[in-house]
Amino acid sequence: MPSKQLETLCDLATEAHTRIQTNFSDIDPIVGVSQSMRKSGVPADAMTIDCLRTMRRIIIVLHDESLEILNYQFAYRDKDPSGEFKQLAFDQLSADLLYQWMSEYFSKSQ
Repeated sequence: MPSKQLETLCDLATEAHTRIQTNFSDIDPIVGVSQSMRKSGVPADAMTIDCLRTMRRIIIVLHDESLEILNYQFAYRDKDPSGEFKQLAFDQLSADLLYQWMSEYFSKSQ
């Protein structure tokens, strides 16, 4: 059963995604949620936001033990993520922040 935080994250990502599609014709993010970490014994859910044009990826991880904190990383679709994730208090996350991350990170030239 998804956590309240995961549901909120999905809602915020949907809102940001819709705005990105309206404002940027060259960015068409693909948002995915994975619970496969749980199958490996890690009590966490992950969201990836991908840009096929730039091959960039934003990874967001919610750990069950610390749902008030999310871990995130700006990565690449074709490379394994580095071990270093940044942290953000979950209550600081907003659709505006996700929109900013997508618009800035995915607009950069390679």
